[in-house]
Amino acid sequence: MSLTLHQHPLSSYCWKVLIALHENGVPFEARLVNLGDSAARAAYAELWPTAKIPLLVDGDRVVPETSIQIEYLDHHHPGKQPLLPRDFDARQEVRLWDRVFDLYVMTPMQRFIAQQLRPEAERDVATLTGTVHELGMAYDLVESRLGGRTWAAGDAFTMADCAAAPALFYATVVRPFSSSHERLSAYFERLLARPSVWRCIVEARPFFPYYPLNHALPARFLAD
Repeated sequence: MSLTLHQHPLSSYCWKVLIALHENGVPFEARLVNLGDSAARAAYAELWPTAKIPLLVDGDRVVPETSIQIEYLDHHHPGKQPLLPRDFDARQEVRLWDRVFDLYVMTPMQRFIAQQLRPEAERDVATLTGTVHELGMAYDLVESRLGGRTWAAGDAFTMADCAAAPALFYATVVRPFSSSHERLSAYFERLLARPSVWRCIVEARPFFPYYPLNHALPARFLAD
């Protein structure tokens, strides 16, 4: 098997690439990365100096960064579900929404979680408040642009939805949707119904006790 994904089942960015792989049934080896072990981290950093996950390895080729990884898979290991359209304008729309979910949902969510890893007395209140506000802004943005679309960039499931699913899964624990986010809530339910997305949730369950906000996870994510 030439494809290896270095990953951790709790990582939202790892979910993004795992969803892409599952969508097309691409054979790969999932290799668990323990960044908390200094020796393991050092060995892993020899593959790519940032030592960030996920990291895709295809034979002798090392492919970093999730959006690049999905584009690589779409080109070199295509399946029945193209994750980036061939049409230029449609492809730009997918890339736009991929960036929206990564930068405006995933990023503030991760900053909030990073604060939870600190002792309570050392948490920065301004950061906590600011990230929750940013998530609200992002929800409003997506709500106002979804319209009648089934998926983030149109009628087809794409890389944008691979980014949206893990971002929204963890973000809604930090800041649940409000009653004004009807379209966004319905879109999130469609994501959860996607087998590739639900598989990531199921595979993460043994690790949820290590998630800082595990007590706030909805019961439906903890058992079928």
